[in-house]
Amino acid sequence: MKALDLEAVQAFVLVADFKSFTRAAEAMNTTQSAVSLKIKRLEEGIGRRLLERTPRLVRLSAEGNAFLGAARTLLSAHQSALGAFAVHPRRLVVGISHHVVGGELPLLLKRMKSAEPELVIEMRVASSRETIEAFDQGMLDAAIVLGQDNRRLDGDIILEEGFGWMGVPDFEYYPGQPLRLATQAEPCSVRGMAVAALAGGGIAWTEVFVGGGIATIGAAISAGLAVAALGRRVAPAGTIDLGPQLGLPPLPSRDIVLHSNVSDPRTRSSLRLLVTAIRSTQ
Repeated sequence: MKALDLEAVQAFVLVADFKSFTRAAEAMNTTQSAVSLKIKRLEEGIGRRLLERTPRLVRLSAEGNAFLGAARTLLSAHQSALGAFAVHPRRLVVGISHHVVGGELPLLLKRMKSAEPELVIEMRVASSRETIEAFDQGMLDAAIVLGQDNRRLDGDIILEEGFGWMGVPDFEYYPGQPLRLATQAEPCSVRGMAVAALAGGGIAWTEVFVGGGIATIGAAISAGLAVAALGRRVAPAGTIDLGPQLGLPPLPSRDIVLHSNVSDPRTRSSLRLLVTAIRSTQ
């Protein structure tokens, strides 16, 4: 048997994690066809079919499931070898907006740790405004935030986030009474967006809960206390967009933007993996 191609093994692990050739290609900064070819050659080299492919589904075969653990161990050993002479472990300091990351954070971190076991990730979650200020002050390697306005043209758009009036299906709302709203404390651009939409629709509202991030706001809406303007991607499980049901005005979508000053190729690769993991939660 020939020696294994490490890039092919990495491609296999990424496809297994993301269940997508497209996302694996993004993480590796290559094309979907290149990833497919690498895995095909890997399968031919070991004489096993590792993935089962259909037009809508990618999943591990029994042989692929058996190979996955060993593949991760091989990549981890390779990463350790590359960092053997480093004085300090590689560190990636990333600021992320409250409204960009929610209950899927454990999944994001698991994927990062699986692919980059030697990497130290320092993640700071705050408002988009605070995050971009910290980035501009040189305190962060990268910032992932909601696009603030058209005056700032730097940064790369990761994805477009759709917002809705999220709440539990049995949320009690009586016409004629103010809509019970959960928000983040001012200044918050999403709070401003929600208030402006309600004012434009002539809908009275009352603030019944002020949280400090998606986790606390999510707890309030999951308890049925209120509805909140949240990205559908990060809203708590079991909540739905109540806008159509309650006759609320539609909310605009917002761009999620990456700002980065990372120059080291390996750290850039790590950041690209994080971005891909965020995209995979759509």
